[in-house]
Amino acid sequence: MSVFAFLDVPAEYAQHAATALAGGVHPLLGATATAAVIVLTTALVRLALHPLARLQVRGEKLRTRIAPQLKELTKRHKGDPARLREAQVALYRAEGASPLSGLLPSLLMWPFIAVLYRLFSLPVLGGHANTLLTGTLAGIPLGRHLTGALPGQLPVFLALYALLALVGLIGFRRARRGADPTAPGASVLPYLSFGTVLFAAFVPLSAGLYLLTTTSWTLVERALLRS
Repeated sequence: MSVFAFLDVPAEYAQHAATALAGGVHPLLGATATAAVIVLTTALVRLALHPLARLQVRGEKLRTRIAPQLKELTKRHKGDPARLREAQVALYRAEGASPLSGLLPSLLMWPFIAVLYRLFSLPVLGGHANTLLTGTLAGIPLGRHLTGALPGQLPVFLALYALLALVGLIGFRRARRGADPTAPGASVLPYLSFGTVLFAAFVPLSAGLYLLTTTSWTLVERALLRS
């Protein structure tokens, strides 16, 4: 049993709600109803998590702003860990924040993101078939992987990966512009923006739609919050 199997309980409830919604919009959207619900559900959850995203970005901005001061304190109190910790605590207190600023919102968001991923990627939830993966997009079952795609279905998968690559490219350029060249791994971290493309090749089409929606949302949200 997976260590994250406990997430199947909320994922099952979410599955019932999403399936009911897909049934409701089916007269309007036809066979693409389930795929549309995956995109809509992801967007609604990300919208609900937006306040946490604001706190996360605020914490990241704070860490960036005081990074030079922390670096100076490290040099000043080199060899005296106790004095260094005291100085760091005083700095964070003066800024009205803590070393965990930005981290706590990320931890609070994780369960919701994890439930969505399980909902849109696992064929079985809590011992029952995940009915969302039986829906289709362009005639392709949403539970199908790239390795099981028929030749005529490959263009849909390739189009999805191309869109993910485009989002990754935009994220890569933004990360390069905002990267601190003195930070560890600064030259490598921006390339992680393309990781979603590689990951999408190993998950079903439904999870690929989820990844495209959530990464696009993150890109736009971050751009607005950092402007």
